[in-house]
Amino acid sequence: MNWIDIVTDPMTIAGALAALACFMTVVTVASPMLAQDKLGARLKEVAKRREELRKKSREDLAKGGALVRPTANKHVASIVERLQLSRRLADDTLQEKLIRAGMRGAAAVTTFYFYRAALPIGFGIAAFFYLTVFGEKLNIPANFNLLVVTVAVFLGYYAPNIYLQNRAATRKQKIMQAFPDSLDMLLICVESGMSIEMALQRVGQEIAPASVELAEEFALTCAELSYLPERRMAYENLARRANHPGVKSVALALTQAEKYGTPVGNALRVMAKENRELRLSEAEKKAAALPAQLTVPMIIFFLPVLFMVIMGPAMIQISQMMAE
Repeated sequence: MNWIDIVTDPMTIAGALAALACFMTVVTVASPMLAQDKLGARLKEVAKRREELRKKSREDLAKGGALVRPTANKHVASIVERLQLSRRLADDTLQEKLIRAGMRGAAAVTTFYFYRAALPIGFGIAAFFYLTVFGEKLNIPANFNLLVVTVAVFLGYYAPNIYLQNRAATRKQKIMQAFPDSLDMLLICVESGMSIEMALQRVGQEIAPASVELAEEFALTCAELSYLPERRMAYENLARRANHPGVKSVALALTQAEKYGTPVGNALRVMAKENRELRLSEAEKKAAALPAQLTVPMIIFFLPVLFMVIMGPAMIQISQMMAE
């Protein structure tokens, strides 16, 4: 029999269709058992990634020294105690400056007073040595030496304060970059049924990879809510440490919500929107100030080159004509 006759035989076609139907039936019945659990695998990957981020955030907190009060050097502490620098160089606003810069404990105070006494001496000695060695080569007048040493001493005295101001400003900027997003996460946690303490703790863990400073502040606030006599004090301390209008408004809203019994979620929703608008306005302010800041660099770097490009060929032609 020819193979064409076999293929076109009705019995053969019916047998093939029956076999195909049986095969499809078996595949349909067995496919759920053979299918991979993609959702379960993805959830496992998400859980694994979450644990990795948490581990990394804990390592970042440990590296950054968050919530850890280092001890001062024994020699530094002994010098400060013997010379009574904390009394002679007393500053009423020092504790506030240190807190805003993220430095806590007695060790930070001791170290600050030591550097405030040591840096003027060091700067003065360095300036005197420089003038003694290189003063004659630079032809610096002798009457000018005393002024240089005096300026160096003043710079050494105010250098610790300048360092604290710069560190506090940098820390506040890092906190406010992640603060609106943290309010959105805090709103989600509160509306899901969490207490404000649990919400702060959870958001602090999640926000740590983006901002270790903000995670530290949330951890401190969560701790203060547990042991302070009034919850209002914990919110006020948060606003005082951050020193930003957005954080102060959030602390005031949370205080009023707990005092009058209003829903915390509504207050957080309004504050999150206001902080996002505040962050946008600050970005617009920086963008608006950019042309004025670029004026001096353009005058110094662009205009001379522009004049050289425009007047260079004319000067070359004039020099050639004068040579001929």
